[in-house]
Amino acid sequence: MNLLITILVGAIAGWLADLAFKRFSLSLIYQILLGIAGAFVGSWLLDGELHSMLGLPDFISRVAEAFVGAAVILLVVMLVKRISSK
Repeated sequence: MNLLITILVGAIAGWLADLAFKRFSLSLIYQILLGIAGAFVGSWLLDGELHSMLGLPDFISRVAEAFVGAAVILLVVMLVKRISSK
């Protein structure tokens, strides 16, 4: 069940990150993978503090953390592409 929740959180967070960064226009599989990777990055960066700071329900705080992680990943990708194209 936990794997299913992780995939669902990853799908939602990846989709939100793809909406925020319209430049990439990722497919659904890439959105899910981005969201799952973002969940790891977001939980590492925020260390689960978003849940206690804002008092959000657990599922929503997981999605928010995964979105932050996915956004960080996309920002790094944008910076690397910009540096390598110069």
